[in-house]
Amino acid sequence: MSKQSRNRFHVVAFRYNVATHHIFAVMAASTLPDATGVPNVDTGLGYPEHYELRARLGEGGFGEVYEAWDTRLQRSVAIKTIRHGVAESTDLVREARLAASLRHAAFVQVHAIEDNGVRQFIVMELVRGRTLKQILQDEAVPLPTALDWVGQAAEAMCDAHASGLVHGDIKPSNLMVDQDGRVRILDFGLALRQDALATETVSLAEVAATGQTDPQGTIAYMAPERLQGATPDTRADVYALGVILYELVCGKRPFATLHGLALAAALVQTSSDGWDYPETLDAPMIALIRAMTARQPEQRLDSMHEALRRMAELGNTGTMRPSGLHEPMVRRPPKRPIMFAVGALVVATAGIFLWRGLPNLAQLTATTQQALAPYSEAVEIQQGLASLKFFDRPGALETAQRHFERILARTPDNAAAVAGMSLVYSGRYASEHEDETWLQKADASAQQALHLNDQLALAHVATAAVREGQSQFDAAIAECDRALHLDPTNQFAWYIKAETLRRARRYPDARTVLAEAIRRFPRERVFIDELGSVEYEQGNNAAAEQLFRRSISLEPDAATAYASLAGTLLRQGRLDDAARVLQQGLQVRPYANLYVNLGNVLFMRGDYVGAADAFKNAVSSTHGDPRSYINWANLGDTLLWIPGRTQEARQAYDKALRLLAPRLDRAPNDVLLVSRMGLYAARTGDAPRALELNARAIALAPDSADIQFRAGLSYELLGKRSLALAAISRALHLGYPLKYIETEPDLVALRSDPGYHTD
Repeated sequence: MSKQSRNRFHVVAFRYNVATHHIFAVMAASTLPDATGVPNVDTGLGYPEHYELRARLGEGGFGEVYEAWDTRLQRSVAIKTIRHGVAESTDLVREARLAASLRHAAFVQVHAIEDNGVRQFIVMELVRGRTLKQILQDEAVPLPTALDWVGQAAEAMCDAHASGLVHGDIKPSNLMVDQDGRVRILDFGLALRQDALATETVSLAEVAATGQTDPQGTIAYMAPERLQGATPDTRADVYALGVILYELVCGKRPFATLHGLALAAALVQTSSDGWDYPETLDAPMIALIRAMTARQPEQRLDSMHEALRRMAELGNTGTMRPSGLHEPMVRRPPKRPIMFAVGALVVATAGIFLWRGLPNLAQLTATTQQALAPYSEAVEIQQGLASLKFFDRPGALETAQRHFERILARTPDNAAAVAGMSLVYSGRYASEHEDETWLQKADASAQQALHLNDQLALAHVATAAVREGQSQFDAAIAECDRALHLDPTNQFAWYIKAETLRRARRYPDARTVLAEAIRRFPRERVFIDELGSVEYEQGNNAAAEQLFRRSISLEPDAATAYASLAGTLLRQGRLDDAARVLQQGLQVRPYANLYVNLGNVLFMRGDYVGAADAFKNAVSSTHGDPRSYINWANLGDTLLWIPGRTQEARQAYDKALRLLAPRLDRAPNDVLLVSRMGLYAARTGDAPRALELNARAIALAPDSADIQFRAGLSYELLGKRSLALAAISRALHLGYPLKYIETEPDLVALRSDPGYHTD
């Protein structure tokens, strides 16, 4: 009943028609940040001896951040290393000194700048608490509390503005309520401006492509003039706090259903007078929000002092205190304390707070203007295809569909838009786990696109995606070749061809295609992911690990990469490393394959109850994928090891079998499906079916360690000890990890058999 018997460890891939998908990340770093322990610390860096390093909190382009214990002052701190040779390191230290000049308690404090003659170390306050973003996701905020929090932030910003300093990126994820109930302002200065260790970054180009809410919510809190290219000033900070106040008291941000460029266009074109306000909200509060968020800067409250005065007036009516905002009116202990090594060194001179992680304002202006531009079929196709590249992210398929449908509403015979819709349907087929309706729609649209224009490369790409979904691998590859003959630069054709070759187990050919694709598109992480999957399936775990880490460095918020990296680490027996990576992935967003591998980690630790909870998340409609037969089988495997839950396990297996059966009927020679169905048949006691399927799987792929392992486990479950010993021995010979066999509960008796050998 182990997780190995199901899907092994989840390594996934970006694609349009297969039941697995790929990878994630949170920090723009070349290596994953360490959440626990302090491995691989270079003791030659010369850290000041009175700081004991406790945990690495992050690593970025400018250095590393560690939690540390100051043995002299007996307190926890965060230490940021300024990496040797980094350009502008002198500026970084100078700005840290400027940051230290802000004395308001809301700002993260800089304690010291240490210098060993080779490099600098910036010692900062360690902040624990929850951001407003996290709080808003968890609970409603009472009106007095909302006013108190915004008032605290406004009071602090008064001090900054008086010093000639502007934040420029105030948003819920940059305001934290610490464990004492005080509001703290994060990412004010150095990290916000140029540091990869800032708590949040955003790429508007990606937002434009996916159409999702930008992951950090930056656009929603930017004043309209900033979206049109203006430099941030004090009134832009007032606007941002006004939007946060609106979100706290209304429970959602303005235009909550709009994202990316559509959101930017709405903010530029509309006034906060027209925002939705609850009927129960008092007129003075509405007036305050409107005054803070007026579209024209000259009509907005002209200073943070004025905003604070208006809040104090509301306080005089019994809603909020007029002053002394350091102590909140309502204290609530944080549900999920979080530690930030805020390399958010609090300031610099006016004008240097522009966040270099944000696209330059000229680009933002151009993309906003494009959103407001007249209809263009070429632009719609381009944006639709850009969204498809991120199809494994929430909302991307819907965005792509809107672009293609906009064209088809005007020009029903546009072959490119029809082909684009086919790819959307194939994406839905993949993400909704082989609902045949989507594949049928994809096939019909692909054929229509070919009928309209058989020399359109995208029409052949759409057909290839359908054929791969049908497990017609040779036909899919042929269609990709036709597409590449017409357009050698088509990324979709390169990807689908490589993925199809991998699924057909033609690994040398897949490597050749991927090498060329990576040469052509070196910044596209999906090709790195796919090559990682090839190496993983060949048992080259070290190579796969490096590729998945490389993918994360290219695109730190692609959730699938974290799942794949964790799966590779699990195969190497590195449970703690895998657990750390999974937690980083879950910080990006919930994702079925992350929960699958979290279940694997917990199962291997013997925590069957915890593993079952993780697998339940993997099949839930909110966090996972209820149409995944693999995930249901994972759950069934685990429940069998919890006393009193046998009936639940059988129900999970029944669900898995029902979901797998139509897939196997459609692709009777897909060795992975055959092997898994053979194991599930053994689990349910169908011995004839299990023996037949496992024999067929071994015949299809005699040199696959995974296939041999599943067969051995099936034979053991059926009481066929001699067959089990032979298959397990063969699996070990082919490179199957001994740790998996040694921790497989269903093989306890086999491991005690005199015929069991590990050499």
